[in-house]
Amino acid sequence: MIDDGLFKRFPKPEVILGQHVMVGTSGVLSSRPGVTTSAGDSLQIRLFGRGAHGSMPQASIDPVVMAAATVLRLQTIVSREIAATDSAVVTIGSLQAGTKENVIPDEAIIKLNVRTFDESVRARVLAAIERIVNAEAEASGATKKPEITVLDRYALVRNDAQATKRVADAFREHFPAERVQESPPTTASEDFGCFGSEWHVPLVFWFVGGTDPKVYAEAKQAGKVGEIPTNHNPRFAPVIHPTLEAGVEAVVVAAQAWLSV
Repeated sequence: MIDDGLFKRFPKPEVILGQHVMVGTSGVLSSRPGVTTSAGDSLQIRLFGRGAHGSMPQASIDPVVMAAATVLRLQTIVSREIAATDSAVVTIGSLQAGTKENVIPDEAIIKLNVRTFDESVRARVLAAIERIVNAEAEASGATKKPEITVLDRYALVRNDAQATKRVADAFREHFPAERVQESPPTTASEDFGCFGSEWHVPLVFWFVGGTDPKVYAEAKQAGKVGEIPTNHNPRFAPVIHPTLEAGVEAVVVAAQAWLSV
């Protein structure tokens, strides 16, 4: 939308509002001032080896082994290079190599995702990824240096403090008190922040709970909230009611906080 000329085709707004369905009691709204969602970086790493017949591994530079070693080593970044008082997530979401069980392929591809809340931590994690990837390739005798390609990059979503208070106050006037909460930052990432940072206007982003209230309450009591299917899980299935009504009402109420002045 931005690349398509959004900022040129429409006047600059006073505020930008957004919402997202997440795990949580259906119909409950949660927001916070300041950092709301993490920065996100998605990378593709292409490792180069030398293919050979599976019966002759000595003739190969095995990119599967190279990729496996790289994946394991990448998992030490958070546990060994990031302080416990900081926060970071490194997730390997895809590892692709070869098509046949008796053929060692020429290359392997790793796709990974990073989430951080601090720019210095982000820079440290990304530098560590590049260092580890290159070092593992060299240790394997790779035919050439790996290719590291940026797939996606999202900045932090920072809710404007005054605008967020205005929205939260409007929510509390309209909804029962138990349905309006303040939430901690989440390691999810959003391109929504681009609207505020590039348009230079305040933004407010909040979450709408979509989990069946009984399911969520039972999971919370059992200490198993983490087992409820999350966004991007194929079993993530928000209940339609009252999630839908809450989302529609929330957008209208938040907009009215500005339109009615």
